Amino acid sequence: MAREIADLLAEVRTGTGKGAARQARREGTVPGIIYGDGVAPQPIKMKYNYLLTKLRQGRFLQTLFNLKVEGQPDVHVICRGVQRDVVKDLPTHVDFMRIHDESRIELFIHVDFINHEASPGLKRGGALTVVRSEVELEVTAGDIPDHITVDLTGKVIGDVIHINDVVLPEGAKPTIARNFVIANIAAPSGLVVEETTEEATA
Repeated sequence: MAREIADLLAEVRTGTGKGAARQARREGTVPGIIYGDGVAPQPIKMKYNYLLTKLRQGRFLQTLFNLKVEGQPDVHVICRGVQRDVVKDLPTHVDFMRIHDESRIELFIHVDFINHEASPGLKRGGALTVVRSEVELEVTAGDIPDHITVDLTGKVIGDVIHINDVVLPEGAKPTIARNFVIANIAAPSGLVVEETTEEATA
């Protein structure tokens, strides 16, 4: 399922350099820049509280936005960096890259685990150990998946789930060539102790 393209609001920022950036912050906004696609960089600013709310919603760097700047045509962008105050960890600058819907981009996509109740290993008291809650995929900008799904049906204790075990959305592929681990079904601690004792007795 592709994500809906969310709107993001910004204003044109006049002037560049540290002085203009400081002025924008004094006005209660966060300075930023839009670059890429062979077009000259465009300085922008965003209302501080508005940007902070968006950041706290999560997945800001993994979301394709429809950036709306008054007096300019809408443009699709991906955030490529948020600079933060080293003490307060609050945003001080934001960078956006222009992209087309057909552009191929690399993003971290959330992993969703389903059918826990259909896993014999989890029914026995095993624990789902998540190694990667997000995986980096190369995707088409106009069809960014909201998540990838790992089906736990039939998984028993000791099973290891690799990226090659997951059906990825059409057009998506991992950025890492190796068959890396996403999760595993670990034995409950009591079972581990019991099996170890039995082996020692034998």
